[in-house]
Amino acid sequence: MGGPQEAITEDEIVGMEVPNTKTNSRNAFTELMSKKPINSQKSPGKHHSNLKSKMVFKDRDGLGAYTADPFAHERVIFNNDTSVIIQDMFPKSSVHLLVLPKSERNLLHPFVAFEDPELLADIKVEVERAKKMVANELRRKYGKLSKSEQPRIQARDADEPPDVLPPGRDWMKEIITGIHAVPSMNHLHVHVMSREMYSDHLKRSAHYNSFHTPFLVPLERFPLAKDDPIRLVGHGPWHTVDLVCWRCKRNFGNKMAKFKVHLAEEHDEWKRE
Repeated sequence: MGGPQEAITEDEIVGMEVPNTKTNSRNAFTELMSKKPINSQKSPGKHHSNLKSKMVFKDRDGLGAYTADPFAHERVIFNNDTSVIIQDMFPKSSVHLLVLPKSERNLLHPFVAFEDPELLADIKVEVERAKKMVANELRRKYGKLSKSEQPRIQARDADEPPDVLPPGRDWMKEIITGIHAVPSMNHLHVHVMSREMYSDHLKRSAHYNSFHTPFLVPLERFPLAKDDPIRLVGHGPWHTVDLVCWRCKRNFGNKMAKFKVHLAEEHDEWKRE
């Protein structure tokens, strides 16, 4: 049995130093959330911000910047007393969020951290919140193209729209969530993302397999039993298993370039369902 394998590259880890200032750029999520405050707490005073700005988070500690001072970062789309929700810096699908707990246990391995029932309960609430955000963004991005979304759109745009719109496509079913058995970053984080794996940042087989093998552990599995075999997944050969399409189950072996072409084709069909 080899040592634990990670899901992201050293280049991504080294690139995780987070600047302590916001930018003026806007993106899909800042537009989506523009009717609501990005942070639910009031902005801290100058003294607080000056103290936080002296802290440096880089490489494997990069995610710590967001929980230390959520107000300083454009990537933060939600903040409350228990957690911060951010856009992943290197998204592996078209919509990819991270839920970051503020708990003092957030530097523990998730297998250990989620032995705390209060933390686990809190994070499940915030993951549900993030799932709704992802579902809303998927509807915004792809709703006009989706066949199953058309009855909702037609009802919404009618001269006399009904009081209750048809449900449309169930975008919540298009979402996967969980933690990596061997996290690449030190701070506890839960992935909440669309499942189609369509992204320029998807470059290696490990990127894909880390989300479509047992290496991604769903929160429903916690707390883990002491003898739960999932504890050993990170030491196994998950990163070298064949690339298998999440949608059609076709096996591409280790042909990543060919697989990415196929994923793009599947993405085009998937968004039109």
